[in-house]
This record gives sequence, C-alpha cells and structure tokens, in this order.
Amino acid sequence: MKLKEVQRLLRADVVWGAKTHLETDVAYACSSDLMSDVLAYGRPGQLLLTGLSNAQSVRTAEIIEARAIVYVRGKRPDEEGLELAILKKIPLFSTKCMMFEACGILYKHGLPGITSMGQKK
Repeated sequence: MKLKEVQRLLRADVVWGAKTHLETDVAYACSSDLMSDVLAYGRPGQLLLTGLSNAQSVRTAEIIEARAIVYVRGKRPDEEGLELAILKKIPLFSTKCMMFEACGILYKHGLPGITSMGQKK
C-alpha cells in the first residue's frame, strides 16, 4: 500500500514528507506505544502506528527500517522528533483515529499486520 493511500484512508495530515514520500510502499503495519515491542517485532518496510510522539519513536523507526510513522489520537511529533525524521527521511503522519480504528481501517483495505507475515526470526 502506498503512503498516499494510508493518508487518504486515515484522513491523516502529512507532518513531513508530502513532496517526496507519498509514493512509498509499505508492506505491513505494526502498532504500539511500547517501543520495546516495536524493536522486538518490527520489520523493515513496515508502517509504524503509535501514540508515542517524541524522538524515541523516530529512533525506533530508523532501527527497524520502518518506511513511515503514523501518530494516532491526533498526536504530532515533538520538535526533536520532527528534526530527526527530516534528517533520517522518515515520513510522518498524524491522524485523529484511535490506534485500534486506524489499524482496523488499514487491515480492512489490505494492509496486513506483521504477524500476518510470520514471526521475526
């Protein structure tokens, strides 16, 4: 699924990356506010959905090679997180959807979760 489709489905604001990253594909999604879970189960190419809106979410996304971050519940990254995302070229979105709703919408439209792809080895 392309990021522009994620943006449309979640009615998300593009916080950063609109001009250069909306054609980027994501293979699956992972959602958590616990970055330790994201580190344990995350995979390259995923979309990260989280309510953790500080720089730690961006650092975690970089480590697991996530393609983008969607902040749920109307959250937006703090200044440090935004600057880091720009530096690392990680697109950021913000949706008013709750995490459960955002995940459900994306799953309903064909974006699988990381467990659908098997457990990380």
